[in-house]
Amino acid sequence: MEGCRSATAEDLPRIAELARGHRVEVEQYRGGLLWRDREAVAEPLEDSYGALLDDAEACVLVGTIDDVVIGFGVGTVDRLRTGQALGVVRDLYVEPEAREIGVGEEIAQRLIAFFRAAGCVAADAWALPGDRMTKNFFEDQGFVARGIVVHRSLTDDPE
Repeated sequence: MEGCRSATAEDLPRIAELARGHRVEVEQYRGGLLWRDREAVAEPLEDSYGALLDDAEACVLVGTIDDVVIGFGVGTVDRLRTGQALGVVRDLYVEPEAREIGVGEEIAQRLIAFFRAAGCVAADAWALPGDRMTKNFFEDQGFVARGIVVHRSLTDDPE
């Protein structure tokens, strides 16, 4: 049976393993390498996710099937200049073999509940260009695009 629960320190090695799998998957998409180097949680992953476990403005969840961790999600609360709060889905990953059975949806809904309880006015999440599965997943959870980031590489740019 699938489920979702708050992560514990004992889950950190598995969360780090899943996060590395997520990175490998995301790196194939346009912008994936930059996402990894800018937005993704920093190495060493066990330490970074461990710090989030102790942060009152963060929520770290694991998704399970029969109590085996097969996915995870991380949400944080960002403070806007207005004083309002914005929920940010930093990570939401489920192993490919375990997708489409409801674990990701349960993680997403628990993150949304955390954001609501924290007084967030909205929530953001990332979907990279070409990653239609992630885009569709978040749209199914009620997310809509609110902007498009455009990018130009300067290392491959002839002067």
